[in-house]
Amino acid sequence: MVIQSPSESRSGSRSRSRGSGRTRITTVLALTLACAGATTGLLNAPAAQAQTVSAGSLAFSGDQGDYISQGQSYAYSPATGDGLNVFASDDHSHISVNVSGANGDWWYLDLAAPGGRELASGDYAGATRYPFNSAAEPGLSVDGNGRGCNTLTGSFHVTDVAFGPHGYVRKLDATYEQHCEGGSAALRGEVHIDNPAPPTELDLGVSVAVKGKASTLDGKATIGGTVSCNAPVKVDVSGNVTQVAKKVLIKGSYATAVDCVPGAPAAWTATADPTGTTPFQKGQVKVDAQATATDPNYGETVTATQTAVVTLAKSRTVS
Repeated sequence: MVIQSPSESRSGSRSRSRGSGRTRITTVLALTLACAGATTGLLNAPAAQAQTVSAGSLAFSGDQGDYISQGQSYAYSPATGDGLNVFASDDHSHISVNVSGANGDWWYLDLAAPGGRELASGDYAGATRYPFNSAAEPGLSVDGNGRGCNTLTGSFHVTDVAFGPHGYVRKLDATYEQHCEGGSAALRGEVHIDNPAPPTELDLGVSVAVKGKASTLDGKATIGGTVSCNAPVKVDVSGNVTQVAKKVLIKGSYATAVDCVPGAPAAWTATADPTGTTPFQKGQVKVDAQATATDPNYGETVTATQTAVVTLAKSRTVS
């Protein structure tokens, strides 16, 4: 038997291989080799950020002879102290629900629409083991507590599903049935998730002030501007300053960071050191600015850019 560790990462796409006895070892190896190409793509896919289920439940039971359930019944809910997490792929074709039972149980449910289509209400017959289902087949997998199917057949029905941005699952009501290794014994269950409305995505803005300074002492250009946001974040601001003076191209880069809070623009200031021997001079320069921050709710990198013409005044101070 191939045993899974409860600490095994389940945030995002992954591949799994397990069995339940010596007679399955050859099967596991064959499946692993046959699906090597597909596995590479899954491992390279961006991972979604799981969210805690605030209200919902997951339950299943199995026939005698069902390897996963061992013929027992299981039920989990945050209301009874169990932990449930959920995430969806960015294209909304796949949902994964993870259970950390208060009693130490750990289970995973995967539901995937065929062909990368968005999961929607309806019947999904002819499902095979996720993530090794073909493009023409729905994907399904219920596994955990050290047990999983090498191959499976099954189906699921989605009564209701609603998504937010970046893998957020707002609502899911579904039932599912799974048969390991082509057997007749079935595992049957249902999942219900009712999360709050998704948080607002991070909105980031950057501006460049139209006036700056050119130091006559060290040749550097000092420029600035503001950043704006709708959530408290640290913002990295970077870019380039370009000037043509007396037919000479002068360039320099800059980088700084500023804390941004909603309600008022946060000022930033940075200096650009010319890359050559010619200093920045009084006159006009082109400033390219890029602001970058991590969305605190979704873990996504958000950027904002602006290009502006800035007039540098002569300065006798060190930048």
